[in-house]
Amino acid sequence: MEILKVVCDANVLYSAALRDLMMELAVGDVFEPRWTEEIHGEWMRNVLLNNPNLTIERLVRTKNLMNASIKNCLVTGYESIVPELELPDPGDRHVLAAAIRCGANLLVTFNLRDFPTENLRQYNIEPLHPDQFILRFLNFNFEGVCKAAQKQRIRLKNPPKTPDEYLQTLVELGLPLSSARMRELCYQK
Repeated sequence: MEILKVVCDANVLYSAALRDLMMELAVGDVFEPRWTEEIHGEWMRNVLLNNPNLTIERLVRTKNLMNASIKNCLVTGYESIVPELELPDPGDRHVLAAAIRCGANLLVTFNLRDFPTENLRQYNIEPLHPDQFILRFLNFNFEGVCKAAQKQRIRLKNPPKTPDEYLQTLVELGLPLSSARMRELCYQK
């Protein structure tokens, strides 16, 4: 199976738990993530707004680790494409421009309404909700997804999580279908 290039919208990188799962999947060669400094800036800004106990230094460290862990993840040179793109929210055009620039197959976002399929089809880019994204890989490469999820869960120490608690966290993140499928494939009793 071809490893897909995937642009991750800022809302997918916002949650530390989902960001960590996406990184585990990427490091495990399930897919090739792409993002921009602008996407990083967006998720970091929102995390700081909603979590006053975090510092910009800590988030910059996370961003730098992400960039260092994934070869060719940082998309550049997309800015000239932005003005010609049409999306319901003009503020999202930079995400689509990055996807076009790097030849992404998928654009993963919780915000599908702002990335209509008909607007992305001409660029051969499919918008996909993170739950559908992970579910797709569970159906085609469940071993890789299970391995990534188990590595992430085992790494959790403060507090540690049982498989049931971990799967409930995925549900709370907006991944109910993936959580249910992982229960069947990854955490069989």
